[in-house]
Amino acid sequence: MPPQLPSTTPAPGAARLRRTPWRRPVAATLAALLLLPALPLQAQVRLPSLGESASQDLSVGAERRLGDQIMREARRDPAYYDDPVLLEYLQSIWNPLVAAARKVGNIDADTDQLFAWESFLVKDRSVNAFALPGGFVGAHLGLIAITTTRDQLASVMAHELSHVTQRHIARSIAPQQQASMVAIASLLLGIIAASRSNNVDLANAAIMGGQGAAIQQQLNFSRAMEREADRVGYGLLATAGFVPAGQSAMFDRMDIANRLNDSGGFPYLRTHPLTVDRISEARNRTLLGDDRPTEPTLLHGLMQMRARVLMDDSVMALQRLTGATSSPVLGDRVAALYGGALAASMTRDHPRASRQVVEALQLAAGATPREPAAERVLRLLQAQLLLEAGDAAGALQVLDTLQPAPGERPPLLLRAQAALALQRSAPETAAAPLRRSTESLQTWVTVQPQDATAWELLSASSDALGLRLRAMRAGAEARVVLGDLNGAVDRLRAAQSLARGPGPQDFIEASVIDARLRQVTAQRRQLVLEMRGEGRRPGPGEELPP
Repeated sequence: MPPQLPSTTPAPGAARLRRTPWRRPVAATLAALLLLPALPLQAQVRLPSLGESASQDLSVGAERRLGDQIMREARRDPAYYDDPVLLEYLQSIWNPLVAAARKVGNIDADTDQLFAWESFLVKDRSVNAFALPGGFVGAHLGLIAITTTRDQLASVMAHELSHVTQRHIARSIAPQQQASMVAIASLLLGIIAASRSNNVDLANAAIMGGQGAAIQQQLNFSRAMEREADRVGYGLLATAGFVPAGQSAMFDRMDIANRLNDSGGFPYLRTHPLTVDRISEARNRTLLGDDRPTEPTLLHGLMQMRARVLMDDSVMALQRLTGATSSPVLGDRVAALYGGALAASMTRDHPRASRQVVEALQLAAGATPREPAAERVLRLLQAQLLLEAGDAAGALQVLDTLQPAPGERPPLLLRAQAALALQRSAPETAAAPLRRSTESLQTWVTVQPQDATAWELLSASSDALGLRLRAMRAGAEARVVLGDLNGAVDRLRAAQSLARGPGPQDFIEASVIDARLRQVTAQRRQLVLEMRGEGRRPGPGEELPP
């Protein structure tokens, strides 16, 4: 009998999980299956003999296609969480790590060009992070909520990045290179779905059978790989600007959690077994290397609290976050007020939310040294609270106090939401801010075409300005990013019909729509050919093109 997968909290609608496997948490098992480990490393070499073997068995392009197959399913699930503020913070840790991996040579030219190098959030209270084929790395909100410093979080992300750069996933599934990418992705997703049901028999049934048992055997963890990822990840921390001691500090927290919490809520501890060797090696690296202590920051405290609030938005959990704390530490008091204000807004107690965010801003202004990034996050929450309370004009005024930065996503999206809300409540004053936010969104998606949220806001903003063709194309682009190619084709065809109708037309936009319709139709046809080649029937939401 194949090994049993770790059980977790039962998820409703187990049958539905077959198509949306990340329903409620993106499982510990996703980490257990795909968050593959690592080999002992001398310095920071990439073990060329093993890497070459992986490249020959499963090419970089094939691995990326496999990752795209899985991510198409993931992005349509509510557990795939796009909180702009938290995601921006996660990326502020992830991007320097990727740059450091390039600098030390862990990322070669092929993977640099073809892999996604994308981090994302999962709305799940369990302590977990995982790597997927093709350069996708996810972090659960529960992981962010237990880290006390950014260096601890960076150590986990560096570990997952090392799984990708060392081609551990390819080396684990390469013997199945004869199977199609769709078949492998479907099997992995099925195993993950079964594991979420908390039914051991169902999980085992998903794994049983010749191919299933073979792949499960390939995906079993190697402690040697885990130790390699530890060492390669540790080598990235200082280069990326983080305190390397964050790794041993995180191991200490995980060791305590491993001894005190064995309820299934810490899947990272199962998929990454904390052996005595790994813990001692992490501590030795700290003692023999850079042993500076890792210090908490006000910004990380706010992000830790935001993750704590958002990962469990039940009424009982929100009511416990009153904004009060017995800690005399200024950072703890600011974080408590921040969490209390966010929780109050989610329970529609807008007066309390407003009072607490103002108090948090006053305390943050007295921090030594001051942290402008933390104060900016508090201003963003203030604008968010005003918008949720129905004061769109006040939200825009708060956003105007922030230093303009075109590359910052949270204020961009929040400003677009506020402009749309103002257009609904006071259309006579909304034209100028709505036009500015639409232009900013258009510029943003040109550089970041995989931002589905920005495309959806651009669609709504363009429609409010009467730009129907742009609105319909933006809506189609959002569906493409989310993997709904049928929906994208329908929207593009409707836009094409509108462009050919009577009246003045935007010929540039019409030509773009024609080109995108051809591209998306070809992409959909290719996916269907892959399904036909595997001999499986399309699943829910999938249709064969005419």
